[in-house]
Amino acid sequence: MTIGRIFAGVVLVLPMAAAQAIDLPPWKEGLWEIRTQTTSNPGNKKTDGTVKLCRDHAYDKAAEDLLKKMKECTITWEAAGAGKFVSASRCTVNGTVIVSKGTSSYQSTSVHTETHTTYTPAFFGTEDETTIQDQTYVSSCPAGMKPGDRISSDGTKESHGK
Repeated sequence: MTIGRIFAGVVLVLPMAAAQAIDLPPWKEGLWEIRTQTTSNPGNKKTDGTVKLCRDHAYDKAAEDLLKKMKECTITWEAAGAGKFVSASRCTVNGTVIVSKGTSSYQSTSVHTETHTTYTPAFFGTEDETTIQDQTYVSSCPAGMKPGDRISSDGTKESHGK
């Protein structure tokens, strides 16, 4: 598994897994839009992407269980009061240490997360990055979609597990 795939998976499910870990109100089941904006350094390179993800409580619990089993990572969460929590992770993958710290504000139908990540040594030239992610409930999942299925910004559908 590549560093990028591990980190991307952690970023997508970390806020939802925190709900289980620190006993937050459950997220609404259905289709969620996840917009991610990242600024990478050196070079102040900006990327922006959106994906829609069909989720239910069982899917979020399975994602949390997967995170707990990742021997490469240590992840902590703590409630920060007033609809906020903080998270931290440290992963070592293929000799690269990935350290992330973030703050999330949540409601049952939305979560806003700001995370700072460092890579030691640099990962494909990236030393650090700041990620802003907004997850928002859209609707029930469309017919034919099951939890874990995704729709990319170009409309391409990807089934869970493929």
